[in-house]
Amino acid sequence: MSDHAEPVILDDPGRLKALSHPLRRRILHQLRAHGPATSTTIGEVLGANTGTTSYHLRQLEKYGFIEEIPERSSGRERWWRGAQSPRDLRMPAPETLAPEDRPVLAELLRLGHAEDMALLSRLPGAYDRDRAWAMLSRGFAHMTKAGLAEFFEAYIRLLQQHSHRPEDAPPDARPLYIRLFTLPADED
Repeated sequence: MSDHAEPVILDDPGRLKALSHPLRRRILHQLRAHGPATSTTIGEVLGANTGTTSYHLRQLEKYGFIEEIPERSSGRERWWRGAQSPRDLRMPAPETLAPEDRPVLAELLRLGHAEDMALLSRLPGAYDRDRAWAMLSRGFAHMTKAGLAEFFEAYIRLLQQHSHRPEDAPPDARPLYIRLFTLPADED
């Protein structure tokens, strides 16, 4: 289990761009959910050629999202894993970015939304198969901006308190998608 770490705002245009590519996002998911792999094994799983996969792995490494595992790598075969980077990554406020970088943030948010909608469509089936792993809650509350910010920070601390890094996870731990979002209810 991890201690609460300071959030990292993804306000670096290069890091935003690295995460805004669909194949890179799939590579990150593959490494997070299934553990270390080579460009060849990732390419086979994702249906991409090794050269393309290698290029995208290097881009993810350049911006600190993944790292090579030197003790497992030999010759041309390089093994990769998710980096020991901060676990609380947050999007920047659009106005803090240069105007030319805002479309990259918009694309990253669009991709994340599409991924979240795909996950949401899987929820009923997962809930049917194993409710212990597919939990959900729907809530409604009246909060102030300050109260919502406090709630959000408490949620992040709780998430970090109960989660494990892959290398430290007990044998019965599974990778989970966890989402929290809030929307004003009076704008319908």
